[in-house]
Amino acid sequence: MSAARRNGTDRSPTPLTWLYAPGDRPEVVRKALLSGADVVIVDLEDAVAPHRKAYALDATADLLADPSPVPVHVRVHSPYDIPTLAPLPGLHGLRLPKVTHATDIHRIAALAPGLPLYPLLESALAVEHAYAIATAHPAVRGVALGEADLRAELNVREDGGLDWSRGRVVVAARAAALPPPAQSVHPDVGDLEALAAGCARGRAMGFFGRAAIHPRQLPVIERAYLPTPAEIDAAREVVAAADAERGAQALPDGRFVDAAVVAGAHRLLALASRTA
Repeated sequence: MSAARRNGTDRSPTPLTWLYAPGDRPEVVRKALLSGADVVIVDLEDAVAPHRKAYALDATADLLADPSPVPVHVRVHSPYDIPTLAPLPGLHGLRLPKVTHATDIHRIAALAPGLPLYPLLESALAVEHAYAIATAHPAVRGVALGEADLRAELNVREDGGLDWSRGRVVVAARAAALPPPAQSVHPDVGDLEALAAGCARGRAMGFFGRAAIHPRQLPVIERAYLPTPAEIDAAREVVAAADAERGAQALPDGRFVDAAVVAGAHRLLALASRTA
């Protein structure tokens, strides 16, 4: 494991696409590594039947015995998985399902010193504790919602019923100085229009990127989250105006420019540079 990964000095861009692959199907994981996803998440939890958990852990350990071509995280099934996974050179982070308290993070961090941790908030109690979980330990590098379980617990019948929880997690992440969270998966791999619409809504709410369960979803997520040419042009105008004259000002088209707007423009241009 690299020193940068252990001590938190890695400055690589925030991932935009996160692709899940079942841990008991190593051939699918290998394909995922070549899919173009920014991060591959090997799933030892929901995607694996109970009688195949042990095999999935062994297969994942074999796969991650060598460095991987892209960052690989593992969504663990149990803390008992962690001693097997933590030393592996191909592992870059742990996804922690069903976290509800900050103390859950402390226990996991003790089992995997220095390994980046990504708690998944999948219950009402976890959402209530979002900020405490996000700030529980320096090893926490991001938080995200697990919407399927949360939807079931809250008996939510329409997608908008999760908006308050989504906003809570976005605010908790930013208050904790973590990257903006990625959206939860869109489970219908055949409905790419709904995926695109959901991504557009997530971007408007402050999310960044999205987890996927099939490679065909990746280009849709990228298009939704990468800035459009019009957005890039507008950001360049803001930056140029700020460079020419310090302080708050109004552009000829009426847009108000202050320090926060300039910072946002710089973030957008940095994101646009990922496609250059």
